[in-house]
Amino acid sequence: MGKWVYTFGDGAAEGSAAMRDLLGGKGANLAEMASLGLPVPPGFTISTEVCTWFYAHERAYPDDLRGQIAAALEEVGRIAGRRFGDPAAPLLVSVRSGARASMPGMMDTVLNLGLNDETVHSIAEMADARFAWDSYRRFIQMYGDVVLGVDHGEFEAILEIERERRGLEQDTDMAAEDWQQVVARYKEMIEETLGAPFPQDPVEQLRGAIGAVFGSWMNSRAVTYRRLHDIPQEWGTAVTVQAMVFGNMGATSATGVAFTRNPSTGERELYGEFLVNAQGEDVVSGIRTPQELTEQARIAAASPGPSLEALMPEAFAGFLDVARRLEAHYRDMQDMEFTIENGKLWMLQTRSGKRTARAALKIAVDMAAEGLISREEAIDRVEPASLDQLLHPTLDPDAHRDVITRGLPASPGAAAGEIVFTSAEAERLSAAGRSTILVRAETSPEDIQGMVAARGVVTSRGGMTSHAAVVARGMGKPCVCGAGAMRIDVRSGTMTVGGRVFHAGDPVTIDGGTGEIMAGYVEMIQPALSGDFGELMGWADDVRRLRIRANAETAGDARTAREFGAEGIGLCRTEHMFFEGDRILSVREMILADSTEGRSAALSRLLPMQRKDFADLFRIMRGLPVTIRLLDPPLHEFLPHTDAEIAEVAASMGVTEAALRGRVIALTESNPMLGHRGCRLLITYPEIPTMQARAILEAAADVSAETGEPIAPEIMVPLVAMKTELDRVRKLIDQAADAIAVERGARPAYSVGTMIELPRAALRAHEIAESAEFFSFGTNDLTQTTFGISRDDAASFLEAYRDLNLLEADPFRTLDAEGVGVLIRVAANEGRKVRPDIKLGVCGEHGGDPASVLFCEKIGLDYVSCSPYRVPIARLAAAQAALATAREARTVGEAG
Repeated sequence: MGKWVYTFGDGAAEGSAAMRDLLGGKGANLAEMASLGLPVPPGFTISTEVCTWFYAHERAYPDDLRGQIAAALEEVGRIAGRRFGDPAAPLLVSVRSGARASMPGMMDTVLNLGLNDETVHSIAEMADARFAWDSYRRFIQMYGDVVLGVDHGEFEAILEIERERRGLEQDTDMAAEDWQQVVARYKEMIEETLGAPFPQDPVEQLRGAIGAVFGSWMNSRAVTYRRLHDIPQEWGTAVTVQAMVFGNMGATSATGVAFTRNPSTGERELYGEFLVNAQGEDVVSGIRTPQELTEQARIAAASPGPSLEALMPEAFAGFLDVARRLEAHYRDMQDMEFTIENGKLWMLQTRSGKRTARAALKIAVDMAAEGLISREEAIDRVEPASLDQLLHPTLDPDAHRDVITRGLPASPGAAAGEIVFTSAEAERLSAAGRSTILVRAETSPEDIQGMVAARGVVTSRGGMTSHAAVVARGMGKPCVCGAGAMRIDVRSGTMTVGGRVFHAGDPVTIDGGTGEIMAGYVEMIQPALSGDFGELMGWADDVRRLRIRANAETAGDARTAREFGAEGIGLCRTEHMFFEGDRILSVREMILADSTEGRSAALSRLLPMQRKDFADLFRIMRGLPVTIRLLDPPLHEFLPHTDAEIAEVAASMGVTEAALRGRVIALTESNPMLGHRGCRLLITYPEIPTMQARAILEAAADVSAETGEPIAPEIMVPLVAMKTELDRVRKLIDQAADAIAVERGARPAYSVGTMIELPRAALRAHEIAESAEFFSFGTNDLTQTTFGISRDDAASFLEAYRDLNLLEADPFRTLDAEGVGVLIRVAANEGRKVRPDIKLGVCGEHGGDPASVLFCEKIGLDYVSCSPYRVPIARLAAAQAALATAREARTVGEAG
């Protein structure tokens, strides 16, 4: 008999925070709070192992689960002084999901479970009739949607009709008799829709709710969220069943959400919202405008309603004490849910709060300064990928702003794009390469994919802890919530503000830091990175071993890379220097020429351009290593295609258009990514490496003489499969160096290496290392050639592979350690055997992926290279990788 159920409450618990994998974050933290003696309603958690069983056995349960649930319900009832299903003293419960990683709003919840046509009268006698019937209608609405599959809009339509019929604006204006009528209408609609009455048996209700919560682990929004946040499907979710406490029992009751620090800025201040006479779903759904927790926040927000601090001072003082205890206990910023029932405080949840990248930096640095955590822990607290939020432009403070209206600054950052009113439209336009701003009255979990596609989110309702705000902050998306002056009409595709009408497709700009919504596009500026960012990155640089370089071929990219802390250039793709103006014309002439003389003439025009390009890079890098890859163009990218392009090249070459077309046809390849490119092009057209080597070495000599700094460029030969290929091209490079030595009286310093991007090169690395002074692993092409997957066409089926759980991650984003990684490991080991001092690095986009950086650290590579804007991400990831590897080594040592 397995143990599937774990109870908590009355100062004791069968679980703890350390059991997150088994009990999920919610269940583990409720158990921990109960053990700390905090006011937690009693309950129990059904473990994640049941979820695994559920999906492995066609949605069935272990035989002994039912008995364990019944025993746990008895214990919860004993603590609460009620019995589940007892008409006289009924125990009502909530049923909530709880994965080990927080997934806010992605899975299902049912509140007030246990209410039926009998127990509602008992609750009315225990409390009051209005509260009882309000709770019953909430339960039917939530259960009908989540468990029975009745469209949520059907309930909302009935509620709106009933409110309007009575001339009422707010749900709180409805009396007991009004809710009783709503309940009757809900039940009629359910029976008409499903052909069966609403279930009255509490045990049947509980079974249905537990099944629905487990089932929601695989709903589309949860699957999308897991994919976005790399949460494995096999983790599953736990289900927590907990005695209900009620924030909707009148003026002395309330419910709220709070953070121990500001999740947008990181400031050390209590941050959150509450509603009087409400349940928790009211706060996050955005259907009512919440109030501030503290007087200071109320004054700053000019909020008309009283703060919790002023309205319920005793409950507020108790909550403030609990918040401080929880942050000190968990040593991290906490996201808490609470309910006040007739003046008594109850804690419903605590977890490490989601935060913006800027807040994460500040919280980590401040907590280290406060002595709450170490510097190493501070480094580990910041998600490297989240730094991307800080590395992109913000609104120019001097730019003109046509402010339409303002809302709440729910998630910082700026974004601009076309207005869209539906998630589907955001996805459609994003796929077409257009920027959008998703404008909604309020978002729901069903909007997750539209929020991913849009550049930013605006809602007319909801507060700082609404669904839109929480999810946008987690994604790093700018978000403005509660812009109540907006009137949105989805059917007509319009947004009206103060007499101004904006249509779908009109451009707007939003500032998630100020809450401003502006007409048109507003100019943006580059970010300034200092303060907490600089502090944490300095700590990261102190502990990391891997060096971080950038992929750059323009002066602008090189400067950006240096500003972000790059320690050199790991990949300069010289073919990217030829896509404009006279350059592409000269390259086309060189490729299309049918003689050595013709190619040499075109290359002679490119030589001074290349020399200047390389000199600019050397000046910016000031003696740091610069790896320059010789020309590696798939020929189809440079061949002329249009009539105008053919006419231009033919005129420049002095040949007929017909002759040139014939040459283009002769050079056209069926599979250009595996065709006449890389070292194959350099071997068949030796004039190319000769010109490029001369340009590189002359530029290095010129800048070295100019600055007095030694410059030794690293010249990389692409797409080598055999040592003989590298030897052939290396000979041409050496000959160019010999010629420069004769001309200038000194031989330039340089090294020659190769890009390992073919499986054969990895397997024969011991041979290639005899001629190569460095290996740079081109993981984009190595992944492509190892899998036999075109990286340009893979999207058509890789997504399906992810959905079917055939792949844990896109191998072009996160390095495939079990396949491609083995080839890299083999090549690195074989290369070191032949040349112990060989320099080893990665220069594909995997160099900016934290999981891939960890792999590179573990196998002892020297550096990773990535795009300039991912340099800070790689720096932090390298530090975390060094710390993780050191911890692993200590664990192995202690075990040994």
